[in-house]
Amino acid sequence: MAMNAKEEAFRLFEYHVWANGRVFRRLEELPEDIPRREIPSVFPTVFDTLVHIYRIDNVWLLAMQGRFADIVPSSRRILEETRGLSLRQLEEKFRDQAEQYRAFLEAADMEAVSAYPHPQFGTLHARYIDIVRHVVNHGTYHRGNITAMLRQLGHPGVPTDLVFYMMQETGAR
Repeated sequence: MAMNAKEEAFRLFEYHVWANGRVFRRLEELPEDIPRREIPSVFPTVFDTLVHIYRIDNVWLLAMQGRFADIVPSSRRILEETRGLSLRQLEEKFRDQAEQYRAFLEAADMEAVSAYPHPQFGTLHARYIDIVRHVVNHGTYHRGNITAMLRQLGHPGVPTDLVFYMMQETGAR
């Protein structure tokens, strides 16, 4: 049975939340210094990668809300606020943000088209569902970076593929 755009947005977003949660659970199992250990990679640390996911999720939520003037100050504030946080505190920020996303998704028409001006790349006109897909895709990409970083540090990652979420969601064995 085909999903409507709102159902798809919620399903994809809940997958994103689930996958981020799996990463946090995995990191809690590892030595405490692993998230902040510096390595040559896309980001200096796993923690920095998580902050990036959180920050860009925030950028897109503000953009979908039409709050473009808040994006740069909010991004700067997030970088400052997260600097001294523990892993658990960062995870709490992810949870709070997820609630803000759910409220937005509940209220918005996922088929509605909005304009997203960018100072260098012009203006994108896209449906909310397309932006949600982008947010999820962006998170998936960087969770892959985290898996690679953990391997560099001598630890296996955790499977966060959409198919694993779907299997869990449907109770597949």
